[in-house]
Amino acid sequence: MNAPTDLQKFLAAQEKKSLLRFLTCGSVDDGKSTLIGRLLYDTKLLFEDTLASLEKDSKKFGTTGEDIDFALLVDGLEAEREQGITIDVAYRFFATDKRKFIVADTPGHEQYTRNMATGASNSDLAVILIDARKGVLTQTRRHAYIASLLGIRHVVLAVNKIDLVNYDQAVFDKIVSDFHVFAARVNFVSQVAIPLSARYGVNVIEKSKETPWYTGPALLAHLELVDVDTALADKPFRLPVQWVNRPDLDFRGFSGTIAGGRVKPGDVIAVAKSGRTSQVARIVTMDGDLPEAVAGDAITLTLADEVDISRGDVLSDPQARPVVSDQFAAHLLWMADEELLPGRQYLLKLGTATLPAQVSALKHKIDVNTLDHLAGRTLALNEVGYVNLSLAQPLAFDPYRDNRDMGGFILIDRFTNATVGAGMIDFSLMRATNVHWQAVDVNKEARAAMKGQKPAVLWFTGLSGAGKSTIANLVEKRLFAINRQDGAIRWQQVVGMGNKVVRKQNMASPSPVTDGHHVWILTGSGWLTCLDFDGKQIWQREIEKEYGELPAMWGYASSPLLYQGRLFVQVLHQEKKDKPPYLLALNAETGKTLWSFRTGSSVNATAITYTYKGRQYVSVASGLGGSLARRWAADKVPAGGSMWTFALMPE
Repeated sequence: MNAPTDLQKFLAAQEKKSLLRFLTCGSVDDGKSTLIGRLLYDTKLLFEDTLASLEKDSKKFGTTGEDIDFALLVDGLEAEREQGITIDVAYRFFATDKRKFIVADTPGHEQYTRNMATGASNSDLAVILIDARKGVLTQTRRHAYIASLLGIRHVVLAVNKIDLVNYDQAVFDKIVSDFHVFAARVNFVSQVAIPLSARYGVNVIEKSKETPWYTGPALLAHLELVDVDTALADKPFRLPVQWVNRPDLDFRGFSGTIAGGRVKPGDVIAVAKSGRTSQVARIVTMDGDLPEAVAGDAITLTLADEVDISRGDVLSDPQARPVVSDQFAAHLLWMADEELLPGRQYLLKLGTATLPAQVSALKHKIDVNTLDHLAGRTLALNEVGYVNLSLAQPLAFDPYRDNRDMGGFILIDRFTNATVGAGMIDFSLMRATNVHWQAVDVNKEARAAMKGQKPAVLWFTGLSGAGKSTIANLVEKRLFAINRQDGAIRWQQVVGMGNKVVRKQNMASPSPVTDGHHVWILTGSGWLTCLDFDGKQIWQREIEKEYGELPAMWGYASSPLLYQGRLFVQVLHQEKKDKPPYLLALNAETGKTLWSFRTGSSVNATAITYTYKGRQYVSVASGLGGSLARRWAADKVPAGGSMWTFALMPE
């Protein structure tokens, strides 16, 4: 027998086995630790000295009389053995001929729900235990919901201690029915219910004759065959940079663990935040260069170009970059004894990035019993809420449902450095930054040359009855007569293009950004575009025709501004009925604010631009006066009364 060869064959066989990470969870005393101990014992993975120690400890700390207390295999802390409960998360590895397993034993007490969330964050399947005598409890629902939030889509409903109800099928069916009613509102892909007794091994390793009415698989047989299909290697490439590796002047690499996708030398990658691209030169590891790396591999990438990259940046597929935003909505599990304080500064850690953040709004809390949304101003220990977060700077991320590593974060108290919350990102609260113009060979100039004309925008604006539509119609007829291709957009068409939200309380104005993009598309196609807009509260009148009285927050497009060759739209925005409105100038294509101005109490503020001695000025008539927000302005010159004049600065 060649021992080294046999060992190599054994190790090679182990590497080919798939790995399943799962956790046991549920309410206190449902038998979670006992089940894991039974799995380790029945799979013959305990050494003789471990068994001897277990028998000795069972006599001292055990709760099963003369029998071995399998829970002591994983409940190793002195406090856990004294109290007979699980406090911390315990991880155990075991393997069968078909699969490798890493199991997390999580506590059932509500006080330690945060520890359960820690175990669930790295698991692909949850074994939810239920005491057959007690049925579905609040903590059962809480653990099931948290498992769902943390991306677990496969569940085993283990109805434990079935021996204590005389293996009654009616009890089992009632518990399964109750759980399915609750689980119908969460996103589980598969749910398999198994009656078992962890203490006596009923339906744990093999089917038991004690439950002839049960026709499903034993627990271990199901765990060996269940397909959890994480498939991270098939997702877009993501590499959060953990360390810039610079050992000498001749080497500069970017180290981290791949969070999604795969990469090869020669692939083009992009820095998520800056958009800068480069080519992968080498994939460096401790064992030498690799021809390819996939999700889960710890690597160092060297690039063909010198690109500004630091810890916290994300290298990604240039065709599928992550979202970059400083505001997003997320589910938040609160883990601290001290309540959440919206508006307070915390540290947010996502992947390798850590930056200041605050919960800007608590949208609602979630009742773990009914999953109903409840109003609230704060979150207490172990409560779950849906929140908006605001960051000190933009962050690259993916929704948690798409990539756990790129969408899961923790909140850290800045003074105690304690983890106070765990969150799962839902979506960005800003316009998407991962949408980019696709390069095309036929550009605006080519289309304009084909039509034999120069694209332009003619904007007719003014008060109602001033003759805008009449003049626009005459211009369009003249352009048509000389064989020029044009298109006219009336205000009613733009209202149809804008954001029409059915719910009155969330009414939004026709978006200047959306309208600007329609104009851009027409001019980009080489068209002459005529815009016919009323300049005074036309948006208000058009929307009120359909929806009645407007809510407090509203705005309307006033006369356009042209500044540095860019088109800006004026929007009057009133946050509350008893507050003076703001007059904003927004870039029609990007939505970026050029300047903002609080108008006093008037809702008829208007502005005009003009050029004097090479500088461009804006005059704002606000009706009853106000103060100038100098965000994008300088050289403020009061012109008397309610007129303000200021010079624009470059963006």
